[in-house]
Amino acid sequence: MNKSLYFLFSLALVGFFATRSHAGNPDRQGEAGAPELLMNPWARSSGLHSMTTSMIAGVEAMRLNIGGLVRIDKTEIILAHTQYLKGTDIGINALGIAQKIGKNSVLGISLMSLDFGDIPRTTTTQPEGTGSTFTPRYFNLGLGFSHMFENKVSVGVLFRAVTEGIEDATATAMALDAGVQYVSGEKDNFKFGISLRNIGSRMHFSGQGLSESLTITDFDGIHEVTIDQRATAFELQSVLNIGLSYDFYSGANHRITVVGNYTSNAFSEDQIGGGIEYAFKELVMIRGGYKLDFGQVASSEIDTSPLMTGIAGGVTLNVPVSKNDNAPKVALDYGYQTTKIYDGNHHFSVRITL
Repeated sequence: MNKSLYFLFSLALVGFFATRSHAGNPDRQGEAGAPELLMNPWARSSGLHSMTTSMIAGVEAMRLNIGGLVRIDKTEIILAHTQYLKGTDIGINALGIAQKIGKNSVLGISLMSLDFGDIPRTTTTQPEGTGSTFTPRYFNLGLGFSHMFENKVSVGVLFRAVTEGIEDATATAMALDAGVQYVSGEKDNFKFGISLRNIGSRMHFSGQGLSESLTITDFDGIHEVTIDQRATAFELQSVLNIGLSYDFYSGANHRITVVGNYTSNAFSEDQIGGGIEYAFKELVMIRGGYKLDFGQVASSEIDTSPLMTGIAGGVTLNVPVSKNDNAPKVALDYGYQTTKIYDGNHHFSVRITL
């Protein structure tokens, strides 16, 4: 067990110093792309402001700490929808499936897409609109694997394909996530987790949308030429998460879990926060958390708060399908996050455990 702890803390230090040269630097905000990689479509973990690095399990782990993917019994399926910045008509749809293979390994796949609705098309010659619409495509597909060792240490790795585009311009990239979880205590009360996310290739847009046909007149006559513009490449928004949690039990029916989490961002201020989850017979769960951006403390006279910090909350209802312990289980999750603008994020998901 001591070797496992040394390994975990060594990984934390390596990840911390690997991102430290750029982490917590607000001057780099806006330099990275693919912001959807930082969006969490899952309702249960969103109710704790995505600060569940240490305790997250199953499908949702593919978004925060892939090391927790293995912590399911057999099969888990989640369908989720998010009203992102309610009032903007932006939606997030997600599907995740995790399947146990062998005794101590799990393979998972997750899909996530953003729905921007129909946006009126404008051009330089028709700034008031052409009468048609277009829809941006933001989509990513993740394939993850997680394994648990006998000493209650679980590790995982996930590869994610990221695609952004419109009809005539697209950008793609590959990203890597890695994570570790450690569980200890008489009832597995203590949990510790580390995850390093969104390490991958740079993205740049290409396609016919970056080409323009021009008519040039010179002494030789009139010429039709096509000019291709090169788009500047941008990096992915890599983050390092370190989290702790502890479960307090009162009899057989009540559980209170306290969580804490630190996030080192490569392209924005670092964040820290904590939360509490209460469970009654593991049938009803209520949770809430608060996340703070370090920039909010350092600069009190100017509003430097990011889009999503502050209060988050959520509830889970596990619906018994049968008294048989081996019967499928269904859970309904809801999560809410306050936002700096608009009316917050509302997360809904249905979880099926087989």
